[in-house]
Amino acid sequence: MATERDWARNLKRLLDDDLLARIHERAAAYDRDNTFPLQDFDDLRAAGYLAALVPERLGGAGLSLAEATAEQTRLAEAAPATALAVNMHLVWTAVAKTLLDRGDDSLEFVLREVAAGEVFGFGVSEAGNDLVLFGSTVDAAPRSDGGYAYTGTKTFTSLSPVWTRLGTFGLDSTSEDAPRIVWGFLDRSAEGIEVREDWDTLGQRATQSNTTVLRGAVAAADRVVRRLPPGPNPDPLVFGVFVNFEILLASVYAGIAHRAVALAAEAAARRTSLKLGGAPRSEDPDVRRRIASAALLDDGLDPQIRSLARDVDDLVDHGRWWFAKASGLKVRVTEQAKAVVDEAILVGGGSGYAASSELSRLYRDVLAGAFNPSSEDSALSTIATAVLGPVTAPPP
Repeated sequence: MATERDWARNLKRLLDDDLLARIHERAAAYDRDNTFPLQDFDDLRAAGYLAALVPERLGGAGLSLAEATAEQTRLAEAAPATALAVNMHLVWTAVAKTLLDRGDDSLEFVLREVAAGEVFGFGVSEAGNDLVLFGSTVDAAPRSDGGYAYTGTKTFTSLSPVWTRLGTFGLDSTSEDAPRIVWGFLDRSAEGIEVREDWDTLGQRATQSNTTVLRGAVAAADRVVRRLPPGPNPDPLVFGVFVNFEILLASVYAGIAHRAVALAAEAAARRTSLKLGGAPRSEDPDVRRRIASAALLDDGLDPQIRSLARDVDDLVDHGRWWFAKASGLKVRVTEQAKAVVDEAILVGGGSGYAASSELSRLYRDVLAGAFNPSSEDSALSTIATAVLGPVTAPPP
């Protein structure tokens, strides 16, 4: 039987330490200037990272989802915003791979186009849409040729400066079988696409997740991949989007936590204490307890992520528990990562409060986890449904 050590020894990696060091060196400037990490992106493309999850037979690196999460965590340790930006492209490749592994080739074109150099944006979020995948404020109007014209606004569209394809969805309210949620892929060159340069946030600034306005932007018939009833749906595409998004997202926040523990340890060794006669703060029992508390939380992150990612790779059937497991993973990891950073920034002392401090940047970046779906309320609702079944009685 293969052991955890065997898995780690055989882990396929695309990101070498020199590449990660260069990316880390640039992270502060991208954050300060609120600019897209184009040099990082070019380096990652050259390393074959954008095709990490594309099977080798289709021209990619052939990583498993578990291996990709390990690489995403390492990338996030170097530059969280760069990792989160690339994450959204990797989600689409993970979805396509998940479907293909289960005998569904409806998104194989995504894998082939990624291998050819295309970059996929994740056009899913909508302001005011708390149904997330199960409803839409964007209109999807059917065309006589089988395509769909999308009109509406998508928010948090990461990789805005560089995506060439946009996976998105909208609501068809006019067809005979309406309403239907229509998933399709847009080409960046299509008419009716406006990218607003409006990303100016507290953290995760380099993702450049600008608003995308669609005004009749057309997805061709061969790029319309699903028409589904609104509401929770067992369709493999919905499964793939939800589960892969949550797992890959969690891997980014785990990287933030890992880096925060390392920075806290460095700060404790560097700072001295008059109370301890000039000894380093790492000798202070209160500091040691605080760092140990952070490390205790941090130590549990990777196993959670790796376990669920392997289940996706191994085609494990969790049935109705899949959505509960994935949303629970995301909430636990992001909350634990924030708790780790909270402890680390206190260990770092007043210098960590400076805007130029890496700990300060990690603090701002980790806060974004609360705004990435699933929210705690949504996750708890999903978990309650898995445990108790759906609500059948009307509210009082």
